[in-house]
Amino acid sequence: MARGCICCVKYMLFLFNLLFWLGGCGLLGVGVWLSVSQGSFATLSPSFPSLSAANLIITLGTVVMVTGFLGCLGAIKENKCLLLSFFIVLLIILLAELILLILFFVYTDKVSENARRDLKEGLVLYNTDNNAGLRDAWNTIQGEWRCCGVISHTDWYTALHDNVVPDRCCQQMFPGCGHNASNAFWTRGCYDKVEEWLDDNKHLLGTIAMCVLVIQLLGMAFSMTLYQQIHRAGKKYEA
Repeated sequence: MARGCICCVKYMLFLFNLLFWLGGCGLLGVGVWLSVSQGSFATLSPSFPSLSAANLIITLGTVVMVTGFLGCLGAIKENKCLLLSFFIVLLIILLAELILLILFFVYTDKVSENARRDLKEGLVLYNTDNNAGLRDAWNTIQGEWRCCGVISHTDWYTALHDNVVPDRCCQQMFPGCGHNASNAFWTRGCYDKVEEWLDDNKHLLGTIAMCVLVIQLLGMAFSMTLYQQIHRAGKKYEA
């Protein structure tokens, strides 16, 4: 009976982590593809030059892959050390997520203020050498979101020391349109557009966060259940 329970939990945990591992492989593949195909697309923040979408997805994919591999191997081999390592890794990730979430809500205003200031400082680097990634990032964001600057299009006037904006700020875009003050520019800042998008999709983001939390808790529960059953079965056979 005990052996049957162990087999049931073992294969449930294995399948669970196999899906987890495949998801990590997918994320890693997307991250590598972004890094190769859009290598010049970097970050909007000059303070964190490595904080690009590709690097974040690669890091997340690697963590998910390693965690899923630990769970798969620990389950199929019925190895208590690997199962315990898997549980500890998930616990550390869960605690880190909770701490970051609490800090974000406690210091929301300060985080928002620092983010705006850092983004504005990044505008100064738009036309400088060796910052093609930042320039491509701003061009993509402004073109897709139909926004201009951080707070408004006037942010570019301060950053570029002239009454000009990037061409992607123009409502009717053509080469050099940003140098003509008589053209119509997008007046909404990109930071406000992002905040508006987050507010409109908060229920979806909350649902995704809850799903991730449930998956992590299920993984921890399965691994600890299997660990305990293997431990008890081992004691029984030793006796």
